[in-house]
Amino acid sequence: MTTAKKTTAGRQGFKTGEAVVYPAHGVGRIVAIEEQEIAGYKLELFVVSFEKDKMVLRVPTAKANSVGMRKLAEPELVKKALDVLTGRARIKRTMWSRRAQEYEAKINSGDLIAVTEVVRDLYRSDAQPEQSYSERQLYEAALDRVVREISSVNKITETEALKLIEQSLAKSPRRAKAEAETESDADGEGDDLQEEAA
Repeated sequence: MTTAKKTTAGRQGFKTGEAVVYPAHGVGRIVAIEEQEIAGYKLELFVVSFEKDKMVLRVPTAKANSVGMRKLAEPELVKKALDVLTGRARIKRTMWSRRAQEYEAKINSGDLIAVTEVVRDLYRSDAQPEQSYSERQLYEAALDRVVREISSVNKITETEALKLIEQSLAKSPRRAKAEAETESDADGEGDDLQEEAA
């Protein structure tokens, strides 16, 4: 009995069959917990399968928390994430390379709210100018992470989760106005637009 308790504590509450979030890869499922001998030491590992990516990851049970592996978000946090999408995009006026690094870090943080902020900030409606290739790549990576987690938490298909996200993005109170401002900011005329509106 004590060994069973010890291994459960070592597994930090994770169990076989459970969906988890691994920061660098998004939502996966623990398909097994196995022991391997590495350099003479017995090591217990979570075997995490990312079916959509056709990838399997082995994470030492003792390191699960330190690498940022976590349980799926609570429904309340998913609701908060959808609320983030209805907010106004916050785009810093720094060089794209620096912003891209920040977006990449947010995506790989495994934090649902941070990843959702990337989706909100990089979202472009049909009326807005085209995204660059790198913007599109980051947007799609962030969107994929959010879609997978929301579909897993709400037990809905990824298509239904995507619809929820798109509905939230469409609710942004200043989406049309933000589009006009974004276009004028690109030309450096953001201040002129505010003066015209006054």
